[in-house]
Order: sequence, then structure tokens, then C-alpha cells
Amino acid sequence: MSLLDKHGIHVENVVRNPHPPVLYELALRHEAGSAITSTGVLVALSGEKTGRSPTDKRIVREPTTEDDVWWGPVNMDIDENTFMINRERAVDYLNTRERLFVIDGYAGWDPKYRIKVRIICARAYHALFMRNMLIRPTPEQLADFGDPDYVVYNGGAFPANRYTTGMTSKTSVSLHFGRKEFVILGTEYAGEMKKGVFTIMNYLMPKIGVLSMHCSATEGRADGQASILFGLSGTGKTTLSADAKRLLIGDDEHCWTDEGVFNIEGGCYAKAIDLSEEAEPEIFRALSFGAILENVVYDPATREVDYHDTSITKNTRGSYPITSIPSAKVPCVTGHPKNVIMLTCDAFGVLPPVSKLTPEQAMYHFISGYTAKVAGTEMGVTDPEATFSPCFGGPFLVWHPAKYAELLAEKIERHGADVWLVNTGWSGGGFGVGARMKLRYTRAIIDAIHSGELAQVPTVLDPTFGFAVPTACSGVPEALLQPRRTWSDPAAYDDKAMLLAHRFIENFRKYADGVSEEVLRAGPQI
Repeated sequence: MSLLDKHGIHVENVVRNPHPPVLYELALRHEAGSAITSTGVLVALSGEKTGRSPTDKRIVREPTTEDDVWWGPVNMDIDENTFMINRERAVDYLNTRERLFVIDGYAGWDPKYRIKVRIICARAYHALFMRNMLIRPTPEQLADFGDPDYVVYNGGAFPANRYTTGMTSKTSVSLHFGRKEFVILGTEYAGEMKKGVFTIMNYLMPKIGVLSMHCSATEGRADGQASILFGLSGTGKTTLSADAKRLLIGDDEHCWTDEGVFNIEGGCYAKAIDLSEEAEPEIFRALSFGAILENVVYDPATREVDYHDTSITKNTRGSYPITSIPSAKVPCVTGHPKNVIMLTCDAFGVLPPVSKLTPEQAMYHFISGYTAKVAGTEMGVTDPEATFSPCFGGPFLVWHPAKYAELLAEKIERHGADVWLVNTGWSGGGFGVGARMKLRYTRAIIDAIHSGELAQVPTVLDPTFGFAVPTACSGVPEALLQPRRTWSDPAAYDDKAMLLAHRFIENFRKYADGVSEEVLRAGPQI
């Protein structure tokens, strides 16, 4: 039996675990839009889809996992028959290709918890992407890899049949936990594979008492103390993790076990919009030979990338091995976090720059996953919009958010971690009135958290949200720590704080049946 017979694949020309030069050559020869930049990066176009398609994600409702999954808008179900139709479409399509790529790798740097993943795809771009994003086995490990724990069938642009039961478009991203298979149709966006593996880990790890997390992680160079930073897009998670005083464990996906924290991935997937060497030198320099740049525009003569050009998409991204970051700690494992930091960009301008949370408040704000987006100026609308994503990674959850929150609270209590809510948003008024928090103040706050300074200073209770607010922090103006004092109209601050509090309460109603009364009482006090 050949390597892929058991998966239904019979293409004779299978390129198995190739090195980057081979993938470069095949992409340039056979994939439209491929090019090499002036710094040696492979440029790839992801076609019609330049981002994930969360509304097309489906999980098979089947007996072995039906009672575990948090069914609803995040995890919409399909039946076994529909999945098998999609799987057959993907396999039939892959069997028509002149060549296929197989990438074998691990998810999880801790050997005790890692899983073996096999990617089957038809594009060299996809193969190189997952070679970067999975943990690359050694030649000896590849020789003894054996059967994978999960298989990803990437059908790329080949569409789902929209008339198939449960399909709402020609794109389908379907996961079958019973069969341990993941099928992609109708999208060539490589991020679907990465987040598909993360979704798998988000199911498997909590089942054995391990907390899977959508966060970055760092370790102090001097003291070896670990820290994790949760945060939605635009809150500063990547920027604040790039700290010369700390080692990078990972930028996006981690697990917290009884032994400590490990990175799930072998690479990084960074936003490339407006990238510059001055602002983000490590990421800029990591985009060298072996890396991928998706959907960027470049000069046809010099092949220099214009990172400011968003004519293809604003979601330009770069994929590279984590070993391309000089500050990365490899293997990507660390101890138990001393500090858990939740980042929010509050465009209402009412949350303090930093607050210390109780375990119950940590669960409440972890489940809430709050940030605020600034509304567009169309028709004069300038009010910010509250955005909530449970556990700071709603699209990738499988269990009810309370499952992850309970694991977080248990680990915080057991290991004595301090939990902080850090606002990187507005002060002195909301968007359009106040000003964005200066990065140097936020960095000073993070430094004070890591040094232990903030854990020792006196606090005052926020009357609306109920958390403890430090009254002093080195490098930060004292008045800035109390947001009401920065507003010229305190009554306007009170009104805006009450508005945001109501948004929190309204959002949390959907999770109320899965949490304790103590967690419910940890929300805003109105």
C-alpha cells in the first residue's frame, strides 16, 4: 500500500516533505502570481479569498463528540453524509492533479501533548505555508512518522456544491472529529489550514485538562518568568510581545499544561500591512528566503514590496519559521505564567490603562473578550463599536467558553498568577475627543507588571466595573491611571462608562447558563 492509499489519494507524483527551494521552483513554474521578492521571499496569491471564511465552518454532529461541542453560530453542524460528499469532492479533485504535496508535522512543542498532522494539498504555496506553521520533524522523526493523528485535505479553489445540504456558499471548511479529518473546499486562503489545526487543539486539549489559548507568550531573559498576552486584532498583542528584554515563546497559539506553557506552532503568521524595519525589525528581517508573503504588491522591476499598498487586500500577511526570530526560545516551551495580561483597545475611553482582576473577574473578562472598533465616518457616524469575542478567539472555540474560562481560573489559582486588564485604547475621552494611549505608557505598564511593581502598589476600586486600579506606576502620569480624572466633563465619562457597562451585561447573557453566580457577579456593578 502506498503512502496515500489509505487516504484515497492515488496520484503517482507525490512530493513528500520537500524543502523550500523545491517548493519555490514548483510555485514559480506552475502557480500564477508567484514571484520572489528582493529579500528572497516567495510571493503567493490566495485567489478570491484573502481571509478566513468563518460562516462556512462546519463540524460534523456525531455520537463521539456531540455532547462536547458548543453548537450555535460559532460551531454550526453538518451531518455525516454531507461531510463525506465534501470529502469525496476534495479527494476526487486532488486525484486529478498532476502532482500533490504532503507535509507531515507536529502541533505542539511539548512531546507529551503534541499531535501528528498530515497536510495533503495541490499548491506549493500551501505546502510551504504549513511547513512553516507546523513544527518540523527531524529527518529521523519523519522516517518514523507513521500514521498521522489528523489529516487535512485541502481542495483549494475547487468549490463545494452549494446545493448540498448545509452548504451556504461554494466555500466549505468542515471538521470531523470522529474521522479525525479536516476538509477545505472553495478557498485558497492558507490561514484556513492553520486555524483548522488550532480548532482541533481547542477540542483535544481541554478534554484532558489542558488550556488551549489564543495568545502570545514570552519569557523574561533575566528571571525566566513567563507571561501570556491575550488580545484581539488591533490591541497591541504582537507589538507588546516584541520586547528586547524577553524571549519569544510564540505569537498566537499556546497551551497551558500542568508543566507550563508550550507553543502549538512552528512558525509565525504576521500582518504585513505598513510593515517597516524601523517599527518591527524582527518581523521585517524574518521575511527572507523560506518565508511567504500573501497578496502583497511589489515593484515589477526591483521586486521590492510595497507594504502600504492594499489594492489586493488589507489582510496582507507573512509566514515564516519561528526560528527566523532571533529572540525566539527553541524549543518553544516555558514555565507557568507569573502574569496573565488581557489587552483591550477601549475606544470609549472609560477603562483604566491597567486593572488587577480577581479570578472571577478574570473568567468574566476572558469570556467577554472585549475590544472596541472605531466606526467609519460614513454619514457622520464616529461612535466606537463594542466588539466581543469569547476567550479572545471565538471563531476557533469548540467547547462552551466557560470550559476554557474554568481551566484558566483553576490554573491561575493553582500557580498564583496575577491577572491584568490593560487598555491600549483611548484616554481623556472616546474616539474623536480623547487621545490614544501612548505606546511608551503601555510599555511602562507592561514593564511594571513584569518587574512585580504593580502587584505591590495600592489600588482603588472602579465603581462601575468593580476591578482594582493601581494608583501609581513608574513612567506613567498618575492622573492617567484614573480615567475619570482625564475627562474634561466627568458627567460625560459617567454616561459613557454606564453605556459600556450595559454592553458588557447584554453580551454576557448568552453565556450566563454556563458560569457560576460568582462569575456573573464579577461583571459591571450597575
